[in-house]
Amino acid sequence: MLEKEIFKLGFGLMRLPRLADGETIDVEQTARMADAFLAAGGTYFDTAYAYPGSEEAIRKALVERVPRDKYTLASKLMAFGPDMTEEKAKQEIHTTLERTGAGYIDYYLLHALQRANIDNYDNWGLWDYVKDLKEQGLIKHWGFSFHADPELLEELLAKHPDAEFVQLQINYADWENPGVASRKNLEICRAHGKPVVVMEPVKGGILADPIPEVKAVFDKEGSDISYSGWALRFVTGLEGIRVVLSGMSSFEQMEDNLKSLDGFTKMTDHEMDVIKEAQKALDGDQSIPCTACHYCTKGCPMNIPIPEIFTVENRKKGSPEFRTKREYTIVTTGKGKASDCIQCGQCEAACPQHLPIISLLEQCRSME
Repeated sequence: MLEKEIFKLGFGLMRLPRLADGETIDVEQTARMADAFLAAGGTYFDTAYAYPGSEEAIRKALVERVPRDKYTLASKLMAFGPDMTEEKAKQEIHTTLERTGAGYIDYYLLHALQRANIDNYDNWGLWDYVKDLKEQGLIKHWGFSFHADPELLEELLAKHPDAEFVQLQINYADWENPGVASRKNLEICRAHGKPVVVMEPVKGGILADPIPEVKAVFDKEGSDISYSGWALRFVTGLEGIRVVLSGMSSFEQMEDNLKSLDGFTKMTDHEMDVIKEAQKALDGDQSIPCTACHYCTKGCPMNIPIPEIFTVENRKKGSPEFRTKREYTIVTTGKGKASDCIQCGQCEAACPQHLPIISLLEQCRSME
């Protein structure tokens, strides 16, 4: 599984293109993107039970149009969140198969493991459950995606040496970030001989449009590679990486990603020096590093649009001309405001970036 010669770019289906209403997935554009991806040699499509509309969209854009042996499909079992139970968690694979119509899932992951939720995966026997699913032929391979510290990763790989692969958040911004520990976690997987699938190589789009200081580092190179392309190349060239997922939201992003990795194998020493310079430029960035995954909002009792509020806060910092109060009002109309936070902490427990959301929301109250 995950052979070394596999096409390195994976099509992440978390942030698919939307129609004008901003909610409905643009299935037609998604199908065009899937066709371009397959034509370039790509095979790995990554969705999840928890990605709203994604599994249904890929059924229409891919499964109903392309022979099953021409692609592989990854999905995930999410065992945390409001009102989650063992029964609901174990039902997810059946819902996933119904939504996708794929017949089976090639790569099935225990989703977003971290210290706040690991007890559910352990106490509900989900490690053995995915092995049973494999024996039944409902999945072909199993692994887990991980958002926690190196110590927990070591513990999990020691307890579950038969895990077939691990999905990690790796990007040049989080390479030495202690909250994400990209480098250390990758080294642990290498030591255990586990193939690695990369998520968030562009950090939820943050590195596709980085701060001006980082842009200046890349601009002086005179390269035609985009900012996101630099981020993808950094991760793709690392040892032990089998697939790099990019959550593409438009056909243009698909084209850019394919161009960035066309013929690419490994960064030169000079290119790595450029990345190091970009990392230094990021050290002074005071932006909130939210990737807008929305895991924090799923159980918020006050219905606070946390990622959207953080986006307004970041844009306020980046431009003195930004109409802060107007934009803040737009994103919070009909929803909770930063000041509505009751500090229950469910958001911080769910955040893959381990952000201090409660204190950040207190900071954002100044926009009201």
